[in-house]
Amino acid sequence: MLYMTERLEQAIAQLQTLSTDQQEAIATLILAELEEEKRWNDSFARSPNLLAKLAAEAMAEHRLGKTQELDPETL
Repeated sequence: MLYMTERLEQAIAQLQTLSTDQQEAIATLILAELEEEKRWNDSFARSPNLLAKLAAEAMAEHRLGKTQELDPETL
């Protein structure tokens, strides 16, 4: 059987003091985040070497001078 951590229990206790609308909004955010995490994990589990391959390709392009520094202000 799995148990909640003390910190999670504290968070849930605080959530219980919120209005129903606030609880629903936060629950929606949490569930969406968990689903997104599951999708990422599933994607990488299906192709465990893909990330390493992409990183190697990016490094090769960088060594060949085919990359440019990103400016966060222009993204």
